[in-house]
Amino acid sequence: MWYSKIFKNNTKWIKDKVENDPDYFSKLSLGQKPEYLYIGCSDSRVSVAELMGIELGELFVHRNIANIVVTTDNNINAVIQYAVEFLKVKHIIVCGHYECGGIKAALSPCDMGQLNSWLQTIRDVYHTHEEELNAIKNEQERYDRLVELNVREQCLNVIKIDHVQKAWINSEFPHVHGWIFDVRTGRLIDLQLDTRELYNDIKHIYDIDFK
Repeated sequence: MWYSKIFKNNTKWIKDKVENDPDYFSKLSLGQKPEYLYIGCSDSRVSVAELMGIELGELFVHRNIANIVVTTDNNINAVIQYAVEFLKVKHIIVCGHYECGGIKAALSPCDMGQLNSWLQTIRDVYHTHEEELNAIKNEQERYDRLVELNVREQCLNVIKIDHVQKAWINSEFPHVHGWIFDVRTGRLIDLQLDTRELYNDIKHIYDIDFK
């Protein structure tokens, strides 16, 4: 069968884990207490736990095309609520990556069916930052910058979600971070976004009074 290699790899992976720690799966079955929620792209070249060098159970993950946070999307809202209210994660990471097909597709005029409405969010990011992006003459550099700006805007969308704002009433957590994975070098890049300062800039519009 075409997938037999996958099951062989799984058997070897189990063997390696048990050899290093006989109780590995027993401990894994007891539950999860991740400190991080990772919101990333579905791209097959991005292996989240591997690139971060962490074990199973340490990272709660949500992935979609171009790591978009749509505040009306019940899927991502449920993920963020569960991560913040029940898992008590301390960090939410929005991670984009260079050479992102979703970013490039958003700048194409081609009809992509149902994807059209999804990619509209990225086109809105371009519209917001059109002056800066149009000033970049090198096409590759412009794409890379849009990847970065998309991460920034999605971090803002995380902050707009009520579950995050509720958590901030009595705690400093979760911290929200914007990262880039450079598939050309394998390097993780922290965009050093001051998300609390970004929130202060939009607070007068998006802040919710829970009292």
